[in-house]
Amino acid sequence: MRKPNYEHYIDIVTKRYFDGVDNYNMEQVLDCFHPDAVLTEVTSMTVHKGRDEGIRTMFKGLFEGFNHIWHGNFVHTADIESEAICSQFTVVITPEGGEELRYENCNRFYMRDGKFTEVFVYMSGDNLLR
Repeated sequence: MRKPNYEHYIDIVTKRYFDGVDNYNMEQVLDCFHPDAVLTEVTSMTVHKGRDEGIRTMFKGLFEGFNHIWHGNFVHTADIESEAICSQFTVVITPEGGEELRYENCNRFYMRDGKFTEVFVYMSGDNLLR
């Protein structure tokens, strides 16, 4: 398979992955991952293995625990040759029964055949992906 172009990297991160998260669309989010993908929240070294087990469970908890999620103000650096993209962004999120939180985060996405194999999440506050 030919390596995806720059636009694919921006599209999968913003219009598919983060759009799915912001709209609580589990299937849209999971469709961005390979079955054996791993997502690591680096600042607390929390590891979620497997799209259909660990990653699904992590997002289920996120979706149930927060009544508003928004990602934006993206700055991307894509490396097409190594099939990776680094994205810096703002997160505004409101926990059930709590006050709005604001994070300035960075994710590093590694891909194979146009889908995520590994995602590394760097959070500016407490880990929300337990």
